[in-house]
Amino acid sequence: MCSKVFWRKTMADISLTASMRSNLLSLQQTQSLMDTTQERLSTGKKVNSAIDNPSSYYTAQSLTNRASDLSSLLDSMGQAVQTIQAANEGIEAITEFASQAKAIATSANDTSEADSIENYMKQFDEILKQIDGIAKDSGYKGVNLLEKDQELKVVFNEDRSSSLTVKGDDASSAGLGLHSAATTDSEWAKSATATEFDGSANVTYDADTPAYVYDAEDGSVYEIKKSYNGTSAAKTIDELVGDGSLVKVGTTDVEDPGDFVKINKDAINNSITEVEDAVSQLRNMASVFGNNYSIVENREEFTENLINVLEEGADKLTLADMNEESANMLALQTRQQLAINSLSLASQAAQSVLSLF
Repeated sequence: MCSKVFWRKTMADISLTASMRSNLLSLQQTQSLMDTTQERLSTGKKVNSAIDNPSSYYTAQSLTNRASDLSSLLDSMGQAVQTIQAANEGIEAITEFASQAKAIATSANDTSEADSIENYMKQFDEILKQIDGIAKDSGYKGVNLLEKDQELKVVFNEDRSSSLTVKGDDASSAGLGLHSAATTDSEWAKSATATEFDGSANVTYDADTPAYVYDAEDGSVYEIKKSYNGTSAAKTIDELVGDGSLVKVGTTDVEDPGDFVKINKDAINNSITEVEDAVSQLRNMASVFGNNYSIVENREEFTENLINVLEEGADKLTLADMNEESANMLALQTRQQLAINSLSLASQAAQSVLSLF
């Protein structure tokens, strides 16, 4: 009975030594540090919430949000670059066709063969159709800068205070001022009717309705430019050409002389001039689009670099050094083991003392 009372009293009077309390506190602290380090290793961040570091957390969040906003704009810039590029490709193709059109018109101007000119007319008009087709097909995602009244707006920053508006231009044949080789009153060549020239007959003309005569000997056709009364003084064709009454405009088949093809070299020359003007317009368009392309491309590159800077800044505030955290974890595990061992030894010493009673 006495031994039991003594045992209870002894157990009640036992208290933790300073060494044991120190080891237990060290274990608690070490476990807390290990939990924090483990979280950093699992997330890759040293600041996972505002509790960890309010200043760094909210600053990083602001940087990340801006980077996200700019990333959305970056996609739009990339699409704008493609839209301008599509227009540029169209201009290059149209310019090539315009060069072909000029070559065709020049060839027509260099010949007096009606059949050849009529063939050149068909080729020229086919080129105009191709120009119209390219102008229509040069759009990208619903925006065609080679059509009239089209425009492209590119925003460069998140508050939309910096932007660029790219105006479209009409690159169709009509927009470039090109006319068909068969345009009424300015055809390169057209069918007409001539009457046989008779030097003793009256030769008259109407300013609004051209009249023609032909020489039955060689089929040469002349347009009547002045009135001539053949009954009063007969003249030869050469004489009438000399005084401006007749102007040679083509030839006809002497066996079937009624119809002939009238060649209009002035109209052909006008077409050549129109094509040259069109090429000049296309060069101006290409220059404008090229400048806008460079602007958008440079802003796109700048924005991409800025996003990298913002994300890197946010990472520096929040990301953990994995090598450092791994080393910390190893050190904490060693520290924990030493504390456990120390506590175990202290506990064994206490048990040894108790065993004496």
